[in-house]
Amino acid sequence: MAAAAAMAEQENARNGARNRGGVQRVEGKLRASVEKGDYYEAHQMYRTLFFRYMAQSKHAEARELMCSGALLFFSHGQQNSAADLSMLVLESLEKAEVEVANELLESLAKLFSLMDPNSPERVAFVSRALKWSSGGSGKLGHPRLHQLLALTLWKEQNYCESRYHFLHSSDGEGCANMLVEYSTARGFRSEVDMFVAQAVLQFLCLKNKSSASVVFTTYTQKHPSIESGPPFVQPLLNFIWFLLLAVEGGKLTVFTVLCEQYQPALRRDPMYNEYLDRIGQLFFGVPPKQTSSYGGLLGNLLSSLMGSSEQEGEDSQDDSSPIELD
Repeated sequence: MAAAAAMAEQENARNGARNRGGVQRVEGKLRASVEKGDYYEAHQMYRTLFFRYMAQSKHAEARELMCSGALLFFSHGQQNSAADLSMLVLESLEKAEVEVANELLESLAKLFSLMDPNSPERVAFVSRALKWSSGGSGKLGHPRLHQLLALTLWKEQNYCESRYHFLHSSDGEGCANMLVEYSTARGFRSEVDMFVAQAVLQFLCLKNKSSASVVFTTYTQKHPSIESGPPFVQPLLNFIWFLLLAVEGGKLTVFTVLCEQYQPALRRDPMYNEYLDRIGQLFFGVPPKQTSSYGGLLGNLLSSLMGSSEQEGEDSQDDSSPIELD
């Protein structure tokens, strides 16, 4: 019995080695075609091999071949062919029902980083990649993939989209550092407090207390226009500081008094009180308003960012604000 199992294991190892060797040989021929400039021929051959491997349930081989092919086409400036093979990488992951792993997420993020930022293929790729990465555990995508996407977009100085992905990651420190750069590069000095206030409120609306606290502490420590605190010169920063303390305590009276006392600062952005309504429900037991089901501006923002049928508790960030000065 043991001998039979050992023989079967050896046979599987030999088959695996043969498969890898076969893939490497094929890859070598395809690489030669690309190097010669036969891009169309090589692209079609990649596609043919992909569907052949998939029909044989060789999902890993198909994925590896498409990934290396995409990287090769990117290196030769063949954006369309590279993007097409990148989509086939995702198709192999979807059909193989592969478990989400950090290595795979990094591979997808690498492909994303090489795509033309203005191409429609990139939008389709990231949407599909996030859907796969959720792995059935959530609707918003894996936090690690969001983090990797945010870092790429930050490098491209696409601060608005970078912020969106940071909000769905667990990287409060990275988000804060990006916001410092965003504020100094695109914002007015009078708005330094608004950049971090928005992020903290949005993290809290996503029930991410930890990242809300980290983004606030890191931003206020590192921003060159913010004097050391708390307390701070800017009332809005003092409000956010007190709010984070109140969220930990969970006392409704503290939250209510805090919101009343800082209304002048909160009136600077009409969205602040909308966010605070939601935060009151999540952390202080405030019942939802009877007269509103998050219609109007907030409803539109929630629908566009969270999906139109998200469950309660997964709400609230907007990608358009008076402080985005693109």
